[in-house]
Amino acid sequence: MPVLIIGDVMIDAYLWGKVERISPEAPVPVVAVQHRESRPGGAANVAVNVKSLGAIPYICSVLGNDHAGNEFLEILKQN
Repeated sequence: MPVLIIGDVMIDAYLWGKVERISPEAPVPVVAVQHRESRPGGAANVAVNVKSLGAIPYICSVLGNDHAGNEFLEILKQN
């Protein structure tokens, strides 16, 4: 069953690491990043979930012609 998904697509970026100290300039943790992960976000996350339920998702959105847009397409191909 085809499903049309209209909305904003984005990349959800996650960082994992250790906090070893608090910044002297502001009360924020300084993180030593150990692992990064990017996943489809926004309407793209909905499309991934729709596909997991057995339907065929069609995304209608606007995508930039830049590095982030190319990264988004690669992430979507993997999912």
